[in-house]
Amino acid sequence: MRIVIHIQQVKKQRNLTKLCLLNHAFCILYVLVSSDGGTEPSALVDDNGSEEDLSYEDLCQASPRYLQPGGEQLAINELISDGNVVCAEALWDHVTMDDQELGFKAGDVIQVLEASNKDWWWGRSEDKEAWFPASFVRLRVNQEELSENSISTRSEEQDEEASQSRHRHCENKQQMRTNVIREIMDTERVYIKHLRDICEGYLRQCRKHTGMFTVAQLATIFGNIEDIYKFQRKFLKDLEKQYNKEEPHLSEIGSCFLQNQEGFAIYSEYCNNHPGACLELANLMKQGKYRHFFEACRLLQQMIDIAIDGFLLTPVQKICKYPLQLAELLKYTTQEHGDYSNIKAAYEAMKNVACLINERKRKLESIDKIARWQMSIVGWEGLDILDRSSELIHSGELTKITKQGKSQQRMFFLFDHQLVSCKKDLLRRDMLYYKGRLDMDEMELVDLGDGRDKDCNLSVKNAFKLVSRTTDEVYLFCAKKQEDKARWLQACADERRRVQEDQEMGMEISENQKKLAMLNAQKTGHGKSKGYNRCPVAPPHQSLHPIHQRHITMPTSVPQQQVFGLAEPKRKPSLFWHTFNRLTPFRK
Repeated sequence: MRIVIHIQQVKKQRNLTKLCLLNHAFCILYVLVSSDGGTEPSALVDDNGSEEDLSYEDLCQASPRYLQPGGEQLAINELISDGNVVCAEALWDHVTMDDQELGFKAGDVIQVLEASNKDWWWGRSEDKEAWFPASFVRLRVNQEELSENSISTRSEEQDEEASQSRHRHCENKQQMRTNVIREIMDTERVYIKHLRDICEGYLRQCRKHTGMFTVAQLATIFGNIEDIYKFQRKFLKDLEKQYNKEEPHLSEIGSCFLQNQEGFAIYSEYCNNHPGACLELANLMKQGKYRHFFEACRLLQQMIDIAIDGFLLTPVQKICKYPLQLAELLKYTTQEHGDYSNIKAAYEAMKNVACLINERKRKLESIDKIARWQMSIVGWEGLDILDRSSELIHSGELTKITKQGKSQQRMFFLFDHQLVSCKKDLLRRDMLYYKGRLDMDEMELVDLGDGRDKDCNLSVKNAFKLVSRTTDEVYLFCAKKQEDKARWLQACADERRRVQEDQEMGMEISENQKKLAMLNAQKTGHGKSKGYNRCPVAPPHQSLHPIHQRHITMPTSVPQQQVFGLAEPKRKPSLFWHTFNRLTPFRK
């Protein structure tokens, strides 16, 4: 009986080792290496000039087949054929209307049933089997914990078997944590190599050829990649100090993330700049001399066989991967472990970093549209809308009642921090005239019941009012329907919540970005006078999601210029657009 158990444990350990090698292969090759690409052994140079060998050569010697073209599929299918359950974790949402495809959300676990094709794997999720894109998932560093031996034993052996089972479970937990720690360290070292290749292999060479690249072009293509490289080298040094080479499961790396969490904010600038970098590169790559130049740079630096746009995508992918790695590390870190509290806090911190980057990107996309919207408003007065606001939260028609009891039909636009009032043109109902704005930071919302209002001494229905905290001035509004009033009340509450969340997250749009948006809006207007030119695109009207639901979803299989188009889950179109489009000036 014990011989059978021992043989089974050896087989499980061999499969676990194979899986670890496979996962290390994915870590070293990263998600960007194509199936027909190769890699070269490399070394990491730290700030002191010393070199630390990466684990790539050892990996090749230990299991060279898994690093050959198609090797990862071979290893997965071998594990499956041996009767093992192979699970993958979804990195991104996969929404499909095809019955032959498997839909899932980020974080879902999919059982891989067949992986012969490098692009599409066959898997099972929630009792459904179908195809799913391999690039949307990552194999778990640790598969499901090895099941406890279920072979029945005689009563006199039960105590001894239970003791051995507890010992094996403890060892398995340690091994699983070791696997995750090693993955974090390996991917971090390889990532530094990628950053160094970008800075030294591409950027440095580009700067030497002033006839081919302008300073502005290089700033667009590479962004602040050098700042990221410098920061990541320091971060890796901190990780190396906390890494226990002899017993990796004892490593306490959570503090490294917490101490550097503010530094990760530099990724925001890079991610915001990335779509422009892709566009600039695409234009250059239309010319053969640039294609040959970048390929020569790659060969000279002995970089792996992927294009420059693939390298430039790595920082975007990296900042998305940290929360996933920390979540898996937390899973295999017991509460008694010295690093448990730090890992838990680091996981939340890195989720917030990714959330902050995503929110900034979304706001940058919205301010351009808001600037163009302002240019369409006739007779705009005072500060630009972008001086204080960056998002349209709600809009619609309301009846404003003055102190004298007069009613004014107005179109209102609720942005963060301010409520803008406009009047429709009597003949051209799609033209708007600026009539004023209210500072929402100074206002208190008061819901009114149907009946006579004491302040105005008028009978009102579907009404609410805004009261100034500083001047006690009252602004009374009436909606046409009860549902419209309810939407306005909710929108005002959402506006206050969003302002608070933005303050907590440190969400700010720089003055340069605001000025650039206004300049672009003026160019779109072909130099017409302010307030009289056409607005080609309405300001974005986005539903509000709680912070924990704002996440980056960036499939690597889509063209890179579309990466940020998938920054949030798709939402059904709002009827808001049907009403708003009627309020934009006539198109020529």
